[in-house]
Amino acid sequence: MTQTEQSPGPRKLLPRTERRAQLIQAAATAFAREGYASTGLEDVALQAGVTRAIIYRHFASKHELYLAVLDDTQARMRSRIGTPDAYTPDTVEDLVAAACENPDGFRLLFRHAQHEPEFAEFIEERSRLATRITETYLRQAQNDPAHRQWLAELIPKLTIELTLSWLEAGRPTSEAKLVDTIRGVTRALSTGGGG
Repeated sequence: MTQTEQSPGPRKLLPRTERRAQLIQAAATAFAREGYASTGLEDVALQAGVTRAIIYRHFASKHELYLAVLDDTQARMRSRIGTPDAYTPDTVEDLVAAACENPDGFRLLFRHAQHEPEFAEFIEERSRLATRITETYLRQAQNDPAHRQWLAELIPKLTIELTLSWLEAGRPTSEAKLVDTIRGVTRALSTGGGG
């Protein structure tokens, strides 16, 4: 093996916060590719171009790193979307923009984490919050409480699934067309039947 094959070259020293951010982004990509169980810290290190020792300087375990990715993804989304009590008609547009800014984190949060038993409660809490918020917006459009509750659970799932499938298809339309599709589906569901 030549010297070049043995190491990728000198590593760039980064300030602690930048290195941590780099590791979180690399972990999002690695975990989104294979899921939590199938991804080792070696995979994350390779993705980041660092050693496992560097990862351990920032994160005590794979579990801690995975939680950091989920937290980072949620923080990015909150910075784009705002807090649940501040949601507006532009929230769907902001959600799609957040997914585009961090597609690996978005996939991890909404596709992979729900299948990981260790993170089920984390995801269930997000789902309960989304349902509660959607239900408040549906109160004027839906008088039937049972129908409103069903829609409140369905609409956030459809919104996420439409966004995920759009990302996974390589973004076949513009962001604006995806937003229009989501709004059209939501409008059709919330104004049709049961009310």
